[in-house]
Amino acid sequence: MKNLAQEIEVLNKTLADQLPTETIEAFGRAIEDLKSRDVGVQSLQIGERFPDFSLPNTVGEQICLSDLLKKGKVIVAFFRGSWCPYCNLQLRALQRELKEIVRKEASLIAVSPQMTTFNTDIKTSEQLTFDLLTDKGNTLASKLGINFELQQEVIPHYNSLGIDLTQYHEEGDAKLPVPAVFAVGTDGIITYKFADSNYMNRVDIRDLLNQL
Repeated sequence: MKNLAQEIEVLNKTLADQLPTETIEAFGRAIEDLKSRDVGVQSLQIGERFPDFSLPNTVGEQICLSDLLKKGKVIVAFFRGSWCPYCNLQLRALQRELKEIVRKEASLIAVSPQMTTFNTDIKTSEQLTFDLLTDKGNTLASKLGINFELQQEVIPHYNSLGIDLTQYHEEGDAKLPVPAVFAVGTDGIITYKFADSNYMNRVDIRDLLNQL
């Protein structure tokens, strides 16, 4: 079975063959813009305290970080939405490693700004057994410093692919999180962090597991 990095390599080649050149170039400029503004770079660092939160899962339960930390370490993985093929690959890869995560006395949650109904759909379709939480308005992502507004230039390209973020977000905005992953110790302190404004780059799950 391919690992996440290998799956992303295949996806990159597939999209390069399928997407119009102007769309690929627009996406590339958007990524470079985020890099130039250090989006995600100045987010909370290892050794800092992860803010407590209470967010709804797919069955309407409020999931609180402080409650999870009473049971063990917590991995918090942010994803852009079920419309993002890179996010879907990462969610599947995390699911494959869930038994190992639990063995290391940790729990896993994934957080997205999309409405609960979309989280429910992908949880079902991908047979995910960990909680998907809705961060309405990217409130938690903003506290962490991984929030950004999708550039106006690329919105028409998203729309041409059938991705209208205003339909995914309750507030009708185009705010997204950098697809960051944090590991939080039982004391609430961040022990591992991955954050890259290039959404095609994803966490090395083996490295993450080694840090638990």
